[in-house]
Amino acid sequence: MTTARTSPKTTRRLGDQIFSGSTLTAGVIILAALAAVAIFLIAQSIPALVADPAELKGSPSSFWEFVGPLAFGTVWAAFLALVMALPISLGIALFISHYAPRRIAQGLGYVIDLLAAVPSVVFGLWGIKVLAPGITPLYIWLTDNLGWFPLFSGQVSGTGKTILTVAIVLAVMIIPIITAVSREVFLQTPVLHEEAALALGATRWEMIQMAVLPFGRPGVISAAMLGLGRALGETMVVAMVLSPALVVSFVLTSSENPSTIAGNIALNFPEAHGVAVNALIATGLILFVITLVINSIARAVINSRKAFSGAN
Repeated sequence: MTTARTSPKTTRRLGDQIFSGSTLTAGVIILAALAAVAIFLIAQSIPALVADPAELKGSPSSFWEFVGPLAFGTVWAAFLALVMALPISLGIALFISHYAPRRIAQGLGYVIDLLAAVPSVVFGLWGIKVLAPGITPLYIWLTDNLGWFPLFSGQVSGTGKTILTVAIVLAVMIIPIITAVSREVFLQTPVLHEEAALALGATRWEMIQMAVLPFGRPGVISAAMLGLGRALGETMVVAMVLSPALVVSFVLTSSENPSTIAGNIALNFPEAHGVAVNALIATGLILFVITLVINSIARAVINSRKAFSGAN
């Protein structure tokens, strides 16, 4: 006759209970804060959505005609910044993690981390005082020689305050973020994977292609989304450098440039009143939705590439 074993009832320690409760509370707080922001934006946006379009700036035929150019400018500037920043950031991260001597890698990593802490207003001053005047001759050359290409057609800006200038400044701002995260991800690559690739006769670059990049792909995507989020919500640089207009234009060197949602809010909120305030908040809601959609897409891409994370 066999007697069934009864496992003793485990008692949780007080420290475990406190830690579990505090983490649960923290998770609930962040979800509640996100929901509160969404509810606030929606409630404050309703008056603008149902108001007479004539009360909005520029007297558009509808609210969507008002917010459309702003949403386009926001996505366009952030996309240009990401296209320029991502290859440079990956190159710097790979150099620090796999090519540079230890002493140089430590110093360069410190500089990258320090660059991420520079206030955005400093980048704005650099963009308007140094970059814009210095890059104007290049814009003139591009328009004269590549004016047949749609991105460089039209009247060139004489001040350099264009969407391309803003994108360059934004790229400089997000390079440290993408580089720092990518560097840490690349350093987490299992040494056995790297040594196995080298043992099979792969060069260092081939080893990076076979072992490092596949392992770090989800982290790189996350880093790119962090940088993109910074570019989408950047305010001071856009307000200081760009000469904005409510237009939809892909031209990079023209004096008529689409504004961004964040920059438009910063420039117009101090003087806004009545339904104009609600209209600006409604554009903030659109920016909130854009950011949420982009991050959701990035999360879906990361989940679909789990097999390449190296963790399983």
